[in-house]
This record gives sequence, structure tokens and C-alpha cells, in this order.
Amino acid sequence: MANPPPSAAVLLLHGGREAGTGAPPLGPLNLPAVRMRPFRQAVTKATRPAGVLVRGVTYTCRGWNGPREDPLHDAVRALDALRREAGEIPVVLVGHSMGARASLRAAGHPLVRAVVGLAPWCPPEDPVAQLADRDVVLVHSTDDRVTSPRASRVLAGRARGAGARTCLITVGGSDHAMLRRAPLWHELTTALVTGLLGRTALPDAVSEALRLPPDADPALGTLGVDALPRPWSS
Repeated sequence: MANPPPSAAVLLLHGGREAGTGAPPLGPLNLPAVRMRPFRQAVTKATRPAGVLVRGVTYTCRGWNGPREDPLHDAVRALDALRREAGEIPVVLVGHSMGARASLRAAGHPLVRAVVGLAPWCPPEDPVAQLADRDVVLVHSTDDRVTSPRASRVLAGRARGAGARTCLITVGGSDHAMLRRAPLWHELTTALVTGLLGRTALPDAVSEALRLPPDADPALGTLGVDALPRPWSS
């Protein structure tokens, strides 16, 4: 018996470098991609009964590469291919670091309904108009020394002002690589993805943040992960 067509999809985008035009290394040598494997496994397990397709985006280059924006184009190509394959299904993009930047930039694609950005790279000059009418949840360690949690807060506020529904969740005692408190990152991301797809309920505080008006104080949409009642453990 043929499998039914997917009802939704999740695309995962791993991190990379600011610059690097060479192809990413293969297999276990591609550490940013390896880092996303537990996220893919957790999301796949949680969404398999609902017929959700879970895939990773393949990059042509290791870096963002300034105005070339290579990972952004890779993300758009993956979304276009998914559209040809599965039709008009809702998609959640889950990106880490550079992959989160690419996810935020690609969110204007017609399939995209939501973005989960993990330790996102959020340059102040990046546009936010493409995030209008999308759910955007950013998750950032307060101890991140690679990308800026403050920049995530600024972007969340800018995006809300542009018509997005946004929330920033801060994680204390972790790091950019999401290795410290790793189970929390995996389980929180899975809960956000299933909630944003409507398969489970989002935490009430996250739902409330996503309903804030465009002119709300950005601090109102910022939540500490340890203050959230949750079914996951850290």
C-alpha cells in the first residue's frame, strides 16, 4: 500500500560559516550537520504518525558569503522542490546559527508557515518584511559567545512590528553549539514544531507571546525556558 502524501513538512538547516565557498565536508566531518541529527530524529519520531515529512537542506557552500547568500538560495531551492513534490503543504523551517539566518530570510516562501531559529545569526541589516504573517520563535542561550542573544531580541521586535508573530525563549547555562543542556534543546524544539504545526498545544506563555500586538515591548515576548511549565526535562 502506498504511503499517503505528506500533510506538512519540516526542513532543518544546520549552521555554517560567515565565509566559505567550498562544499561542506561529507558525513561525520560535517559537524554542524551532525549537530542537527538529534533534532531531526526527535522531530521525526514526534511527527511520524501525523504524516509530516522531515528533511534537511543540503548546502552548496560552507559559508553565507556576503551578498551571495548561498544558504538562502539553497533553502529556497529546497522549498521549491518540496512544492513540486508535495504541493501546497505547510512548512516549518528549523535552523541553527547560519541556518537560522537562512530560515528567517527564506520565510517569505509561500509554503512557510513558521520558523524556529536556534541560536540564530541575526545581523541588524537583515530584512524582516518577509516574516509578515509567520510565526517566528527564536531560542537563544544567554551564554552564547558566537551569536548574540540581544540581536535575537531586536530581530523579534522588528519582525513583530512588520506583522510577524514572534517569541524569544532564552536558555540559561547553555552554549552556541547547544551541547550543554542538549536534551532540553531537542525536546523544546520538538514541542515548538509540533505546536506550530497544530499537532500539539504550544505552551500557554508562547501562545500569548505570539499574540502580542505589533507595537508591544519586545521584553514582553521574551520567556525564560526554565519558567515554562513543560513536559520535557533538562
